[in-house]
Amino acid sequence: MFSISKLRITFALRFFGCCAIRLCCCTIHHADVAKLVDALDLGSSAARHGGSSPSIRTKKNPLDRLIRLRGFLISNTLNFIKLDITIDKIDKTEALIKIKVKEDDYQHGVSQKIKDFSKKANLKGFRPGKVPPGLIRKMYGKSFLAEEINKILSDQLNQYLQNGEEQFLGEPIPNEEQTAALDWENQKDFEFEYNIGFAEQFDLKLDKKVKVDFAKIKVDDKAIDETVDNLRNQFGELSNPDTVSEKDTIYGSVRSADESINQEVSIDTKELDKAYIKKVIGLKVDDQLELDVKKAFKDKEYFPRISSLRDDELKAVKHKLAFVIKGINHTNPAEVNQDLFDKTFGKDAVKSEEEFRIKVSETISKNYDQEAENLFYHRVREHFTEKTKINLPNAFLRKWLLKTNDKLTEEQLEKEYDHYVKELKWSLIRNKISKDHEIKVEHEEVKDEAKKMILQQFGGAGIAEQLGDQLDQFADNYLQGENGENYMKVFNQVQNNKIFVFIREQITAKEKAVSLEEFRKLA
Repeated sequence: MFSISKLRITFALRFFGCCAIRLCCCTIHHADVAKLVDALDLGSSAARHGGSSPSIRTKKNPLDRLIRLRGFLISNTLNFIKLDITIDKIDKTEALIKIKVKEDDYQHGVSQKIKDFSKKANLKGFRPGKVPPGLIRKMYGKSFLAEEINKILSDQLNQYLQNGEEQFLGEPIPNEEQTAALDWENQKDFEFEYNIGFAEQFDLKLDKKVKVDFAKIKVDDKAIDETVDNLRNQFGELSNPDTVSEKDTIYGSVRSADESINQEVSIDTKELDKAYIKKVIGLKVDDQLELDVKKAFKDKEYFPRISSLRDDELKAVKHKLAFVIKGINHTNPAEVNQDLFDKTFGKDAVKSEEEFRIKVSETISKNYDQEAENLFYHRVREHFTEKTKINLPNAFLRKWLLKTNDKLTEEQLEKEYDHYVKELKWSLIRNKISKDHEIKVEHEEVKDEAKKMILQQFGGAGIAEQLGDQLDQFADNYLQGENGENYMKVFNQVQNNKIFVFIREQITAKEKAVSLEEFRKLA
């Protein structure tokens, strides 16, 4: 099922000559000119260059191309062609783009295509490469005409949007009625019309008067005690008792009455609700427990997480499952002594329980530093998207999203459109900050970030020396994969980090001390 909740917005940057606008440039099958001309969808965002790749509707995030950031596109336009392009604003955020294509604009390209094709055409009655150009024009002229106009429109419209003053959103939507009425047989001059949306210019308040709460985690005795208990269990001795006690892990199978669900899970009894803890204590291997997974656990997300079952699957069986115990694991906690100290921090790193607790406290703080930064980043986003007024072409965006995504229904769009708008506003804000303050991302920065990602996958920075020069090769191969999508993913990550660092320096982070328990609720 198509889930629009998983969609995210990124800048529509395109590198290495890739066009930002997916205009229709169909592969020409010369044996069937009529079908090609009938199928023309000049300017449609659903078609792809070359005609060989699958539709973006089936695999692409529909908002991946939502924002056009100027200055990153390399156009292959024939520079001497300058079409008559005008823009008529409908309102503050929508406009009509009109493009006139005259015979002089396309005639040279069409003639060259015919000339080139005649040299390699193989038609009955003529030697290979000796087919008269006049015959080729008669047979395939409309096909070459459509192909050339598609190319010119794509390149010229791409350049126009790239160089325009407005922050264009989405892709131009062609006037399909006008396109359908074109007379490819007799017309010499053509006119095309597109609907386009753009974001109105907006002001951004970015100074020390902007205050955003920063959660400073205060590690108290309760957090230290909890961590020490976890370490004692981690390094404790396992046993397999005959009956279940309060702090055991029980392993077994869960199944629904209709057998649509039948799989194995491990349940930590301390995650059970009090009523279910009473039911499970004293049970033995092969005993069965009826589980209403909606009520059985303290955390409603616990069971879906350990079972990987979707909410719709659980709803289908009314959240009721049978759990058959196949194994019981009990941990005898390790003693708080030098052996535990050494296993946790290394031999003789700490030599007393007091030192051990201090080291645990420092480690907790360090481990949650990044979590605190992530929460702060989220709050920064919330602040700016809520406080910054940006007028958007909502009618256009709704139409564009539905047009470019076959599986997206109006009901789904209506349900999550506000989420789209929030993500879009944040992208526009990032875009503005990047442009106004000249925050640039160099290729080496992208490559270094790719290396970090690879090292994390291999197990950390310690593996770098073993990989040697291979690390550079791995990074290059990754960045070149997925037709440039991997490069864009890493580029955006680097840019996001740099912009966040910049914002952090400009505003005031208002520190607020919170306990670890309070922080977990906030996060």
